[in-house]
Amino acid sequence: MPFASLTPYRETPIPPPKTARGYRALPIKFDGAENGEPLVRAADYGVAGRNYYAASRNPPYYAAVPGAIDDIVVREGVAHKLAGVNAKLAQADLELFLFDGWRPQAVQAYFHDVWLPAEIRRRKPGISESELIAEVETYWSAPTIDKNGPSPHATGGAVDLTIRWRDGEQLWMGSLFDDASPLAHTPRFESQVAEFSFSDDEARANRRLLYWLMVEAGFASNPTEWWHFSYGDQMWAKLLGKPEAVYGGVDYAERQTPKS
Repeated sequence: MPFASLTPYRETPIPPPKTARGYRALPIKFDGAENGEPLVRAADYGVAGRNYYAASRNPPYYAAVPGAIDDIVVREGVAHKLAGVNAKLAQADLELFLFDGWRPQAVQAYFHDVWLPAEIRRRKPGISESELIAEVETYWSAPTIDKNGPSPHATGGAVDLTIRWRDGEQLWMGSLFDDASPLAHTPRFESQVAEFSFSDDEARANRRLLYWLMVEAGFASNPTEWWHFSYGDQMWAKLLGKPEAVYGGVDYAERQTPKS
């Protein structure tokens, strides 16, 4: 069997999601040891990836996004957790593949304020401003400089990722990365599967594999994005019922480990 001991993960349903709404109201433990962790390059911990926003072969954008960085960096504790997930995936010749980690506010602002609102207006010309904001923020958190409510990716605790075979072919997850539609909702294929569809069956099994491996490692799953997991940020705290987040916003220039 190609998935060997990982098969039970692919057969275990993803549970109904909890809401993440209101997560920015949770406190952050700014003086904790975890918040002092540096940003590190995921590649230095054996975790593969390519920054999706710094590339041009990145549907549906097909252009490098203003402000994107080439590196994929995360908090040191997150890097160790990802390496642990990789060790389990290696049993079946699989590995994680990252699309994004720490994200500049310029990238967050571009998608929240410019690209996605324009795309939604193009498709729904009669949409009201309040409906537009609600739809945008289902998929893109508002950029902010408020230290008490940072965007998840600004903390270095949030990652966007998938699973691939170690020869480079990604597992089928049922949608593009960054698909801003219900098709991206993590448990989509638990309830909405075609009566006879190998594509849907495969997407469901692979989303389950990613979900359970990441949750087992201590991450929380964003219910509207199958690719988004976080550890330590306010969304993580909200989804897992933690009293506070352990990661606040972090500056890439100031809090990265030096290149060797």
